[in-house]
Amino acid sequence: MNIRTLETFVWIARLGSFRAAASRVYASQPSVSARIAGLEEQLGVELFDRSGKKITLTAKGREFLVYAEKMLSLHGEMLQAVARPESIQGTIRLAVSETIAHTWLPQLLERVSEAFPAINLELDVDISVSLAEKLKNHEIDIAFLMGGVNQPGIINRDLCRYSLIWVASPQLNIPDQTMSLAELASWPIVTYPKQSEPYIAIRSLVDPMNHSTRVHSCSSLSTIIRMTVDGLGVSALPREILQRELDTGALRQFEVDANVPDLAFNAAYRAAPSGSVVHAIAELALVTAKERAAVASQVMQDPEKHD
Repeated sequence: MNIRTLETFVWIARLGSFRAAASRVYASQPSVSARIAGLEEQLGVELFDRSGKKITLTAKGREFLVYAEKMLSLHGEMLQAVARPESIQGTIRLAVSETIAHTWLPQLLERVSEAFPAINLELDVDISVSLAEKLKNHEIDIAFLMGGVNQPGIINRDLCRYSLIWVASPQLNIPDQTMSLAELASWPIVTYPKQSEPYIAIRSLVDPMNHSTRVHSCSSLSTIIRMTVDGLGVSALPREILQRELDTGALRQFEVDANVPDLAFNAAYRAAPSGSVVHAIAELALVTAKERAAVASQVMQDPEKHD
């Protein structure tokens, strides 16, 4: 009985599939089956009921799962407390929203590489709605996403916030005075995908104006910026990802007589056995995001010092 076998058992119990667990522990399905067969032979009991369409734990399997999770958790704590960082190995599936990828993700990756030089990262950049589903389905280990993930066993920690500013291409000739909601509703709006918090907030602003406002939703932040620069509509986006466009004059800021709520991002991950590295990455992300926010605040207060 070894740690790899215990980890394999736990993942089968969580995912209900030998094939899915094999993908998670980076082993072939025959290898996973052999590990469990050996474990059951060693214990002298059946851990899984294989009679149905989905593999389930037997009564002894449920009892064994409690101890296996405790052992994996203790093993992870031991490695992080005692082992040299370069000896801690494995793969962490890190998923982030595009806003994070456009801001401080590179600094975080440098810190993770320094802290855990033998850890491999699998990066996934996607919209927050998809990231939440992937975390629920055990397809990723940790997500930096808009909002949180409401499911038992998942930890949500406040990560960072971004205020949104309204921007448009100079070619649209947006007036300098503050725009009313009725005036805003007369312009096409380019924004985040449907079901996202910004999309819902913008719809709640313009729909009562009785205009047939065109709202172009897009899952790619880079495309939203490109569409706005090309004059296809106005948009509300974080200043932090628009500095180049604002500095070059490709976009200009304008005021609206209503605010779109800040984008609030969380670090979400499972309170799982052997999750000490995931927890450590979350801590590094919190520090990185806090430092980035402090720098951004200094730039806003005295931009000339940061030219």
